[in-house]
Amino acid sequence: MRSGLTIGEFARATHLSVRTLRRYHESGLLEPATVDASSGYRYYTVDQIPSAQVIHRLRELDVPLAEVAAIIATDDPDRRADLVAVHLDRLQETLERTRAAVTSLQQLLRPAPGPLQVELRTEPARLVAGITDTLSLDGVLQWYDGAMAELDAAVAEPLGPPGGHYDNDLFAEGRGRVLVYYPVADAPSYGRVRPVELPAVELAATVHHGSHDDIDVTYGRLATWVHEHALAVAGPVQETYTVRPQDDPDPAAWRTGIAWPVFRVG
Repeated sequence: MRSGLTIGEFARATHLSVRTLRRYHESGLLEPATVDASSGYRYYTVDQIPSAQVIHRLRELDVPLAEVAAIIATDDPDRRADLVAVHLDRLQETLERTRAAVTSLQQLLRPAPGPLQVELRTEPARLVAGITDTLSLDGVLQWYDGAMAELDAAVAEPLGPPGGHYDNDLFAEGRGRVLVYYPVADAPSYGRVRPVELPAVELAATVHHGSHDDIDVTYGRLATWVHEHALAVAGPVQETYTVRPQDDPDPAAWRTGIAWPVFRVG
């Protein structure tokens, strides 16, 4: 009677190369059912095929070997699902970053025709209900979601769309002050929400159309316009979220105002 599937037969059955199977054996991830003591030949059983196929799929998703081992080792379906979900969340974040990078690159390689529409305007002093914090650049998006949810709950009647101020250090040093807010007539003090007086300011402002995947391109075009018109930036970047995902699920409909406080040089 045969001892089982040879390593070559098992490789054909699972689409895992012989070299890979040897590496998995050495690491303890997938050990043969038996190893011939005299020849060293590895033999597998058909019962090991499903486990090998699971490993193959997990590795295709770039799950680290240590996490694959933990998933294979547990018999608890809920625990296994939790371990897989952690990696899938990371994978989704990676896919979103990749999509954003591709969109931005496409815009850079095929720039929009015509000049950027920029408005120089004076923004009067105003009262806002805001939440502010000092953050690292990679933590802004998650913080923003929580802060805006808190503002939405605290501000019943805003006087306009929400906005955000982002200090130069956030981009230059990777950490800086962030403020998100609603313009209001009477600002509440509730949770993290506090009244903030924004000073009057001169702005060079434009509008970014669509999703934020390529908003960096609009930032770059605005910077070029400011430089060409002999202006200097004099404060935090300002964004106004005129049409958000909450307002319209279609990314093509989203509108984000971008404005830089400026003054003329020379």
